Amino acid sequence: MPERHQIRCINKTNRPSAYERIHSVGGLNGDGTRWRISQQDAITGIEAGKWSFYVAQGGLPVDVIVARSAAGNKYLKTRADGEQPNNLLSLPECP
Repeated sequence: MPERHQIRCINKTNRPSAYERIHSVGGLNGDGTRWRISQQDAITGIEAGKWSFYVAQGGLPVDVIVARSAAGNKYLKTRADGEQPNNLLSLPECP
């Protein structure tokens, strides 16, 4: 069973494409320390069954999934998002 983690923040790139804007995601461990990993590492972990991620929207968990752009690039988005990862892009920047 994959370890489940809440994504609470992201770091963005300067790229204009919504699919390439997220560089890394982060959150808090149970002991209050921060974690942060690259989007690519998160995708690899999800696909390997190591991790699952979610964001809180209105107090409810919304699963983060791996999606593919029209150009074939993998990226993270929530199940609730349309084509673009708006729920993730609306999160604050990680420190």
